[in-house]
Amino acid sequence: MRILSFLSILFITACSSPTTEKSKAAAPKTEYKVKLEPNRYNVAFLIMDGVYNTELTAPFDIFQHTIFRKGVKAMNVFTVAKTKDPIVSFEGMRILPDFNYLKDELPKIDILVVPSAEHHLDSDLEDEEMLNFVKKVDKEATYMTSHCDGAFVFAKAGLLNDVVSTTFPGDIEAMRKMFPKLDVRSDVLFVHDGKYITSAGGAKSFEASLYLTEILYGKEVAKKLAKGLVIDWDLETVLHHVEAKQ
Repeated sequence: MRILSFLSILFITACSSPTTEKSKAAAPKTEYKVKLEPNRYNVAFLIMDGVYNTELTAPFDIFQHTIFRKGVKAMNVFTVAKTKDPIVSFEGMRILPDFNYLKDELPKIDILVVPSAEHHLDSDLEDEEMLNFVKKVDKEATYMTSHCDGAFVFAKAGLLNDVVSTTFPGDIEAMRKMFPKLDVRSDVLFVHDGKYITSAGGAKSFEASLYLTEILYGKEVAKKLAKGLVIDWDLETVLHHVEAKQ
């Protein structure tokens, strides 16, 4: 009886093992690719290790929700980095970039978003490949936006030389010291000058992003986007500066 039971176990094991291994081998390994719909604004988020969650997710939420508004030119939102490996945010979130801007063929970027990152006041500003990418995008982009210390990247790339800007309130003086020729404003949540929108960052990244949607789509659409995310939005109550060019 024991011999029969032993043989039964061998038979079951012999039949099941190859099937299990075959199933593992048959599992396809596919790479996720972001879907870019035609006739939309292409909005790229420049990310790197140490990126802060809020400055990334706040504008990402606002812009992604444009796909739910009828009758507007919605936005394709995607991330770009100098790697396809996981990016680890300052808070520990692991993010898989959609594009490697050093190797991949990128679509034309209409709007670039530069969230703040941990080393935007030091080592990131020595990253020539990253700075050259920002300069390249600037040549064709309709809007260039930064949140918090992302403005330091724009400044280092030479994009704010003739532009009024702002940054994280606690780093206003650091930016003025590092770039003494720039016009860096304090006591405002965001500044719009030409194609550049720079914001104080943090939760106020929502306001700066809603402002851009109001420019593109009008006040009513911006209010509906804000309502969908349970945000009170009234541009007249938000401290901001719009530079009027002569």
